[in-house]
Amino acid sequence: MIEDLDKLIALQETDTNLRRLKKIIQTAEARRAEIEQEFEQHAFSIREIQNRRDSINEKRSGHEREIADNKTYLERAERNLKHAQNQKEYETAMREIDSLQKAISQAETSIVELLEESEGVEKELADRADEISSLDGRREAALNEFDTSLAADKKEFETETTQRAAAFATLPERLAAVYDRLAQRSRDGIAVAEVVNGSCNACYISLRPQVQVDVRRGDQIITCENCSRILFVRAVSSEAAA
Repeated sequence: MIEDLDKLIALQETDTNLRRLKKIIQTAEARRAEIEQEFEQHAFSIREIQNRRDSINEKRSGHEREIADNKTYLERAERNLKHAQNQKEYETAMREIDSLQKAISQAETSIVELLEESEGVEKELADRADEISSLDGRREAALNEFDTSLAADKKEFETETTQRAAAFATLPERLAAVYDRLAQRSRDGIAVAEVVNGSCNACYISLRPQVQVDVRRGDQIITCENCSRILFVRAVSSEAAA
């Protein structure tokens, strides 16, 4: 295979990788936000359970205060009943006692119901105890791993950009111009396409037998008759051939 074709193939591989890295870098902020959002959803669901627990406890405390207050009022109403001077005072005290006893009974029933609900919520929290305790650590680890990977991709992008410029400078001026023109007009940036199963791997058009032979010979620059991309056949190693 001629040296210039080798250079073009290597250049195309570098450019393809640079496009991949550029996309990774450009979408990094959105992908990091996705990781944070994923953990935020877990945290939100946990906070929702914890808020339910706190709400239940608050309602229970409210009923307990209500019972305590009503028991105080009940003692006073019972004293009033004992010291009633007439029928009207007696009936008033009885009505108050009856009303307070009902209120206390209702509050006690509500507390029992809240205790049952609380048991369910506490079980949910217990079942997710490991998730709750490790959530912050797993979030930090995931973000650190992402940041480390992104830093490596940025470094690779910078290194390959420098190497690419040096490699491109070694191409003959006319060939470099052809490569640039093909790469820029292509949406996928492919200027050099591999021949796979007798077809151009960029436009997927079957190549004429003679074109396939010329490409395999590798002693000249051959372009696809359909998309004009430079064609090549990947060399087969001796191990792969065996």
